[in-house]
Amino acid sequence: MKVLIVDDQTLIRDGLVTICERLPGVEIVSTAGDGEQALAAVAEQAPDVVLMDLRMPRMDGIEATRAITAEYPHTHVVVLTTYSDDESINAALAAGALGYLTKDAGREDIAHALRAAARGQALLDPAVHARLVALVRRQHAAGAPDQLPDGLTEREAEVLGCMAQGMSNREIAGTLVVSEATVKSHINRIFAKTGSRDRGQAIAYAHRHGLN
Repeated sequence: MKVLIVDDQTLIRDGLVTICERLPGVEIVSTAGDGEQALAAVAEQAPDVVLMDLRMPRMDGIEATRAITAEYPHTHVVVLTTYSDDESINAALAAGALGYLTKDAGREDIAHALRAAARGQALLDPAVHARLVALVRRQHAAGAPDQLPDGLTEREAEVLGCMAQGMSNREIAGTLVVSEATVKSHINRIFAKTGSRDRGQAIAYAHRHGLN
């Protein structure tokens, strides 16, 4: 697994390199100190996963994540940041990040998130997931409608919920007792109805609408 590490603080960046270099099967192909450097490194090194800070000069992690997921769909982004507020979480997931960790994450948390992202699966820090659940509950308490948004069917909502839990197509098929081809058809319709370009944006949509 080729990994790019992006953080504007040299001490943190070097520490992450030390941690990740010790993970089995992980190769650190480059590091970057801001979003512009990250984009250049992705173009040159084609990493499988980018471990991305959010608050950086010149180009922040949100903008960089959005550009990477749009231009390099085979490169997945895991956010690693000190910020766990609703605005930061929603912005990162909407930009296409597949994972979201806070900087108190341990070595195994980082390893698990990198491996999940390399497989195209989502993984959220438990505290981040709890904040998303709380946000959805507040939205419903404020009178958010119970009907499914954007014309989603019950089955499509089930598939989307499974995606938001980090399941692969095969795992979704096993859970819902359908074929993988059927799952792919549902996902294509989900993308079209929700305006999502990829799995990360669909997952962010699921969390925003309480479909996880």
